[in-house]
Amino acid sequence: MRESWIRFAVRPSVAALREVVSTALFAADAGGVLEDGDWLVTYFPAHADLQGIEARVRACDSRAAIETRGEAPADWSVGWRHGVTAHTLGRLTVAPPWLASAYDPATTIIVEPGMAFGTGEHPTTRGVIRLMQLELRPGDTVADLGAGSAVLSIAAAKLGAGRVAAIELDHDAIGNAEENVGLSNVAHAVTVIEGDAALLLPLVAPVRVVLANIVSSVLLDLLPVIANSLADDGIAILSGILIEESERMTWMLGLKGWRILHEDREDAWWSACIGR
Repeated sequence: MRESWIRFAVRPSVAALREVVSTALFAADAGGVLEDGDWLVTYFPAHADLQGIEARVRACDSRAAIETRGEAPADWSVGWRHGVTAHTLGRLTVAPPWLASAYDPATTIIVEPGMAFGTGEHPTTRGVIRLMQLELRPGDTVADLGAGSAVLSIAAAKLGAGRVAAIELDHDAIGNAEENVGLSNVAHAVTVIEGDAALLLPLVAPVRVVLANIVSSVLLDLLPVIANSLADDGIAILSGILIEESERMTWMLGLKGWRILHEDREDAWWSACIGR
């Protein structure tokens, strides 16, 4: 008999906490996290410690709304698949493996949805991919900080980057990133590296393009090492920034000698391509 499942849904109290709540769900052994409007939805086996999982979420966001309900015995991964779609973004398409055959392999980023915010379902991912197409040149060296599923690294390779370092601190994300690199046939250009971006970026420098889809507070901390690691004509593409934070972020960037080259806005999120 198939196992019964519990649908576990969380609505973070503020948009800025979506990523940390999602990370908490993965730490509790969620197999995948689906965005359903304001809700983050996943499934756990009926025998899972739901109180413990809720405590993990509350530790990140004490005001989050949480809903649980039992599901009939079934293969819930089929339902999960229905929630993941392909996204065409300029010259590129992000698609899960079961939809990828409908698109040109040369311009398709194939992502097995094992990590949140790495499937093209999130506006921050889409913003970086759109901005990348305005500035990335064939043969560029690229560093992707907090690479997650490696979706942005793969996008860079599909756009012609010669060498891409996909740097990710979370050990649990590495296997998914490597799988996606293989599925997308860009292993010749993309190397997945486990470790702290602040320590590893100088080791792969100089690079012409830095990609960083990370929360704004971490982005500000990384700006000095990004500046020191870019080639003379280098750029950085930043995301994970709420539109309500964009004015302050623009001011902070200006203080540090950066200028905004391009901007992208979608829903509550702001992405920017910056140079010096």
